[in-house]
Amino acid sequence: MDKDRIAGSAKDFAGKVEGAVGSIAGDAKTQAEGRAREAAGTVQNLYGQAKDAANDAADAAVNYAKDAYDNSGDTIRDGQKAMAKTVQENPLGALLVAGGIGFALALLMSRPARRPPQRWRYYG
Repeated sequence: MDKDRIAGSAKDFAGKVEGAVGSIAGDAKTQAEGRAREAAGTVQNLYGQAKDAANDAADAAVNYAKDAYDNSGDTIRDGQKAMAKTVQENPLGALLVAGGIGFALALLMSRPARRPPQRWRYYG
């Protein structure tokens, strides 16, 4: 739990008490100050919750990255085996897919380079 959440909850509670005292005493100024303190406490509490959520998300991302790094060799080997099995089961389809990818790459690499737009000059 973040210190902002604790401080925010304390301010929120103090603001509610102050507002209640102001309404019992009939003092509008004390009641307004209590509501302002309550709102500030709520905002600080929400800020602490957001910080906690961001820290939890960062920790989860780090754990996922570590797991992916630790299991990367297994994943690559499994992918290679699955690819080899697919090619063995359907060699014609694999050949057509590889040819299509090669054709697309050839089209992309053989395009002429872009020329900058021509500048028109007025000599008059």
